[in-house]
Amino acid sequence: MSRLFEPPEGQQVFQRSFTPTPAEIDANGHVNNVVYLSWAQELATSHWEARQPPEDQARWAWICLRHEVDYRRALMPGETARGRTWVAREAEGPRFDRFVRIDGPDGAMCAQVRTTWCLIEREGGRPRRVPVEMVARFIDPVRSRED
Repeated sequence: MSRLFEPPEGQQVFQRSFTPTPAEIDANGHVNNVVYLSWAQELATSHWEARQPPEDQARWAWICLRHEVDYRRALMPGETARGRTWVAREAEGPRFDRFVRIDGPDGAMCAQVRTTWCLIEREGGRPRRVPVEMVARFIDPVRSRED
C-alpha cells in the first residue's frame, strides 16, 4: 500500500476521534504501532454497531483474515487523531474489505489499515456470503457519522 487511502466520493464514512492515554505511548515517546490497529478494530466495531440492525448483530459476527498497515507519521502525547473508516463497495462471498485512515491533528496520515473480514453466522460459526442489503447500509452516502 503506497497510496493514501481516501473514501470514494459520495460514500458513507464513519469517524471517531482518539486521544492516546499514557499507556498507549511507547518507549519512543509516541503512540505505539499496535495501538493504531486497536483503534482500527474499535472503528470497525463501532461502525458495525451504528449501521446494522440489532437482529443482524445478533445473527452475524466478523472474523479478521488479514490486516495490512502503513505507518507514516508519529502521533505524539496530547495530540488527538481522527479515525475514518469505510468499506469496499462490494463483498466477495463472505469476504469484505474495510479501510481505515488515522490522521493527526494537522491532517497528515499517521496510519492506514486495510483489513479483510469474513462474515460468519454466529450459530455454527460458518462463513456466509455478505448480504447485499448489509453492504448497502455501509455504503449509504446520506451522512457521515461520528460517535
